[in-house]
Amino acid sequence: MSTTYDSPEVLDRREGPYGEVVLRRHGELLQIIANGCFLMDTSDGRSERLLVDAALEALGERPAPHVLIGGLGVGFSLAHAAANSRWGRITVVERESAVIDWHRGGPLGGLSHEALADPRTEVVHDDLVDYVNETSATFDALCLDIDNGPGWTVTDGNDGLYSPAGLASCARTLRPGGVLAVWSAQPSPDFEETLGNVGFQQVRTEEIPVARGVPDVVHLGIRPE
Repeated sequence: MSTTYDSPEVLDRREGPYGEVVLRRHGELLQIIANGCFLMDTSDGRSERLLVDAALEALGERPAPHVLIGGLGVGFSLAHAAANSRWGRITVVERESAVIDWHRGGPLGGLSHEALADPRTEVVHDDLVDYVNETSATFDALCLDIDNGPGWTVTDGNDGLYSPAGLASCARTLRPGGVLAVWSAQPSPDFEETLGNVGFQQVRTEEIPVARGVPDVVHLGIRPE
């Protein structure tokens, strides 16, 4: 006899500098909610895997590329990157200390503990927008999944990441020929146009079919050599 779960169970609730972040369990799923906005859960992971795979494929045969993953989330992107020996280094930037805690010894650790123990992995506690504006590090790929898309941000400050100035900062942190991959809950022709306008090449959008509604997508662009 199956069990019916009528409402989610709150496992942790934190108030941070960017508002409230909540970890819930709904049946067998773990869910992250930020400021009342559903971000992601542990139901699938196809979108997160495609985000990482599309970036790696766009790099061709580049040896041991260094990837920056924007947003730890439920850990799908990190775990998938760490499972592939082709990646050289894996840097994850996560602004919510609660999310990092939920992975390091918390309920989400089952998805990410092996990846976090991988010597290639580094977790940076920082706001991604600030990080790409200020870091002197460079990467072969940026895989960004911090919002529900360029037009549906979790906090107002994230808007700047998808603006021409924000995308210019992303390009600055990429090595020549590096790839920017941005996850979105829906296609954004305007964002595609902005990518091209700031100088990214081979701009395209890959769709991830979903059970109902508009497909998730990954927007891709290459920094010129």
